[in-house]
Amino acid sequence: MGLFDKLAGWLGLKKKEVHVLCIGLDNSGKTTIINKLKPSNAQTQDIVPTIGFSIEKFKTSSLSFTVFDMSGQGRYRNLWEHYYKEGQAIIFVIDSSDKLRMVVAKEELDTLLNHPDIKHRRLPILFFANKMDLRDAISSVKVSQLLSLENIKDKPWHICASDALKGEGLQEGVDWLQGISYVILLLYCHSVKLFHFVRFFLYYFLCFLSVHFCCQIKLHSEY
Repeated sequence: MGLFDKLAGWLGLKKKEVHVLCIGLDNSGKTTIINKLKPSNAQTQDIVPTIGFSIEKFKTSSLSFTVFDMSGQGRYRNLWEHYYKEGQAIIFVIDSSDKLRMVVAKEELDTLLNHPDIKHRRLPILFFANKMDLRDAISSVKVSQLLSLENIKDKPWHICASDALKGEGLQEGVDWLQGISYVILLLYCHSVKLFHFVRFFLYYFLCFLSVHFCCQIKLHSEY
C-alpha cells in the first residue's frame, strides 16, 4: 500500500470519484484519448465526433474518474461553461499538427481560465499535445510556448506529448492527474476534518465556560 493509499484510508478517501472535463477543439482526439483510457473490453473500435457531450468512466488504482467529453465544434463550445462548476480537473487536448488553429485553441483556453467558475479555483489541468505521430506535429514544448502555459501560475498543470491512436503518453498524463487530484482531495478532506474538530472543541469549551460562569455567579449570590 502506497503513501497516498494510507493517507486516503485514514481520511476515508478510498475509490473517490473525480469529475473531469475533457475539452479542446474538434478533431483534436479527445474521444480517442478517453476511449483508450477505458478498459480494453470497454473500448469501441469506431470513433465518431462527439455531438454535444458524452459521459465516460474509467478507474485507476485509487480513483474513479467520470469524464465529460465535450464537443469541440464551434457551435457546441458554449456548452462547456455549463459544466465548469461540476469539474474537479480538466483535460485539454490540442492537435499538435494543426498550427493554423493553435491561436483558436489559445483563445478558448484563455476564455476557460478567465471564467468565473474556473478563475479562482485550483483545478489541475492536464494538457495532451496530441497527434505526435503526424509529420507536421510540433513538440509539446512548442505547444506549451504557443499556448503561453508558463503564465498559468495559480493552477497545477502538466503537458504530455501523446499519440492517442497508439495510446502513447496517455498513462503519464493519467498518473500525473491521479497524483495531483489525490493531493487536492486529501488536503480538502483534511481541512474538513480539522474544521469539525475545531468546531467540536470550541463547542465543549464554550459549554465549560458557561457552566463555570454559572457556578461562579451562584457562589457569589450565596455570599
